Parts: sequence; structure tokens; C-alpha cells
Amino acid sequence: MMTLYSGNTCPYSQRCRIVLFEKGMDFEVIDVDLQNKPDDLALMNPYNRVPVLVERDLVLYEANIINEYIDERFPHPQLMPADPVMRARARLFLFTFEQDLFSHVNAIEHGSKSAADKARIIIRDNLTQISPIFAKQQYMLNDDFSMLDVAIAPLLWRLEHYDIQLPKQAVNLLKYAERLFSRTAFIDALTPNEKAMRK
Repeated sequence: MMTLYSGNTCPYSQRCRIVLFEKGMDFEVIDVDLQNKPDDLALMNPYNRVPVLVERDLVLYEANIINEYIDERFPHPQLMPADPVMRARARLFLFTFEQDLFSHVNAIEHGSKSAADKARIIIRDNLTQISPIFAKQQYMLNDDFSMLDVAIAPLLWRLEHYDIQLPKQAVNLLKYAERLFSRTAFIDALTPNEKAMRK
């Protein structure tokens, strides 16, 4: 059985929980108190961060790596595209999300007021730019739910919590977010602390 060491407010851990629930498999989630991390976390992950996935002798960290492993190990439903070209494009999108969106979250959570305000504007503008995609399709890649949707869902869930206000031009993105939030696996993967992030 797989064991996921997960932070109950960590957006990266939430990604992994979503994938595990989408796959409908047996797994155990161990909640890690991020203010009081257990000593063995640093032994499993040299960066002393969650999420960490343990399966027998295998120990993985970094959410995108964990999720690709789970997707390859349990291929139904498949979340990464089967076609190598589309899979490479999906990985580029995942990288772009980290650079253009998630890299700014730390400034919101731990930075100065000016750094946090700047980060909010960058995230808002980058999300607004991708909103037109959802006028034509249900999900990020097409009409099938994929790993890209998994990757961005935790950020969209936290917009209110991070005090990021999207403009009217982002209406299609907000409708897309509601589609993500209504998925059974998304709901099942939420921790009580994450549920409290939205009114």
C-alpha cells in the first residue's frame, strides 16, 4: 500500500491526494504538522518538505514526480496523455504552472505586504490570460480531465484564501474551477483545513 505524507494546507500535497482519489486505490494519508515536522521527514526528503510518497522501498518527493509515478503505476483513469508529443506538452504546461503561478505563492504566504501584493497581481494576470481556453473546452487539455487540471486545482481553490480577485474576463476560468471542485475525487481529497479556506 502507498503512504502519502501530506500537509493539510499544502497545495502540493493536495495535488497528490486528488490523484490518489481519482485512481480509487488503497492508500494511507499521514497528516504532517508543517509547524512541527517529524524527524523522519528529513530522512525521507532531503528538502524536509511534503508531499512524500512511500511504497515499499520506494520514496518519492515533489508532487509532479509523485503524481506521474502514480499515473504510470495505476493507469486507469489515465491522467497524462498517452501520446508522447502531448505528454511532453503537458509536462511543459506543468513547468509553466510552477514558474508563472505557484512560485509566487510563497510571497503571499510569507513575504512582505508589497511582495505579497505583487505576487497576487502576477497570479491574477497569468490566470486571466488562460481563461479564454475554457470558452472552447471543459478542461485544460481538452474535454478530458488530466494532470494539468490536478496541478492547478489547489491554487484555484485558494484564490479567496490568498485574496486574489479575478476580473470579469476570467469568468470562463471560474466556471472551469467550479467543474473541478464538483468532482468527487476533489471533494474527497479536501482536508478540514482546506474546506475552511472557502466560505
